Amino acid sequence: MSEKYDVAIIGGGVVGSAIARELSKYDLKITVLERAADVARGTSGKNSGVVHTGINVPFGSVKAKFNVASAKMFEQYCADLDVPFKRVGKVIVALGEAEVPDLEGLKAKGEANGVPDLEIIDRATLKKLEPNIEGAGALNVPTAAIACPYSLTIALAESATASGVEIKLNSPVTGIKGTEGAFEIETPNETISAGLIVNSAGLNSDKIARMVGVHRWRVWPCRGEYVILDKRVGGLINSMVYPVPPKGGAGLGIHITPTTDGNILLGPSADYTNDGDDVRTTAKIRRQLLKEAGEFLPGLTPRDVITAYSGMRPKLVPAKVGGFGDFVVEEVEEAPGVMQLVGIESPGLTAAPAIAEHVSEWVRDRIPAGENSSFQKTWSSVHRTREESISTVDNLIAEDPGYGEIVCRCEMVTKTEIVDSINNKLGASSLNAIKYRSRATMGRCQGGFCGPRIVDLLLENGKSPESITLNGGDSWLFLGTTEDLRAESKAKRAKQKVGAK
Repeated sequence: MSEKYDVAIIGGGVVGSAIARELSKYDLKITVLERAADVARGTSGKNSGVVHTGINVPFGSVKAKFNVASAKMFEQYCADLDVPFKRVGKVIVALGEAEVPDLEGLKAKGEANGVPDLEIIDRATLKKLEPNIEGAGALNVPTAAIACPYSLTIALAESATASGVEIKLNSPVTGIKGTEGAFEIETPNETISAGLIVNSAGLNSDKIARMVGVHRWRVWPCRGEYVILDKRVGGLINSMVYPVPPKGGAGLGIHITPTTDGNILLGPSADYTNDGDDVRTTAKIRRQLLKEAGEFLPGLTPRDVITAYSGMRPKLVPAKVGGFGDFVVEEVEEAPGVMQLVGIESPGLTAAPAIAEHVSEWVRDRIPAGENSSFQKTWSSVHRTREESISTVDNLIAEDPGYGEIVCRCEMVTKTEIVDSINNKLGASSLNAIKYRSRATMGRCQGGFCGPRIVDLLLENGKSPESITLNGGDSWLFLGTTEDLRAESKAKRAKQKVGAK
């Protein structure tokens, strides 16, 4: 007999995880079905980490509603979850005089959405704010902020788990049967029952919608590539630096964004693709990102780049149309009992808290529930010793000597932080699961120094060599022992000799 839940959330991205945490405030049985080996492995973990103010979204749109509401909540939201957040501000730069009038339109859009303290500044004022940036003028958006997107998603999921939510990793949904109150949801591992469904499947949200008979939407994957710059150039900018958005473009243009950890991101590009899993990076786009960013920030070179990554936008408009569609956040008549969250691209990270509150109200209108006495309002996953004072670190070492052993020298990550990451609340144990919880392997050497030591710690904590993967699935780190490989090679040569006779 299948296990019964009040609500099944399909998708463990930032929106799905935020909904899980919000619903965990109440006495409900909740599960999250995530197809990957960890949360934050899709769009939610591979974006700019920008907390948008609402300056780029049309007044009256669904995007604007949730973006503006969430922006006001975000700082406290991150504080409750011990997630890095910085209000660094943003300048939207006009490269030449011809783009200066466009700044007025952006300012008007932002003011319509209630964004405070917007100001168009001239070249001289821009130079005072950003000495290294070239431009004819800019729109200054001082309330814009940055947060760590993967840390937020992980914290939401882990805190929800601590409050009683069941998060099932490696559980892609393959079929849905039934109706409201009695849905049967199939995965390769099991079939579960749920009274209500929240479709928060990102790039696959249109496919999930079709499983419940809704054929209104198609999601178009649009890849955005980024490069990450070394921390040694992190001081070149003080705030986010955006271009005037390209008209009809699939994104907001190549921007220069500081991260909460001191690096700089360049990107993203915008390239439609037929494969939502095709998150390759290319030398061509890396060159393009450096070239376009260099128009604002001269002097950047390939030597400043430490790595690259890409994520996918779930677009509701095809390439030939261009631009942006609005968010879909609704229950539709073809599928009662299913909340459809489709086309949640930028500013999806920012909008997540308010979307979660909206979905929670929808659930509780259908399933009255009291408060959950076990709800964890605050959460802290892995202690970041690199951010602490020397005296605090001394006290931590006195309690646990593992805090005194640096494993990742680039990012100053200790043994205890890595062990805590291995023993995370979700049970995700790949190298990337450790990476995105501790920052180990994220520095200049990209794991060249600390990678083998992390493998040792995995073995010391009960993992077998054969079970260790880079990112779950079949991304195995080891093929076998050298003894086994020699024996296999010897047997193969013997077989070849017999065949030769």
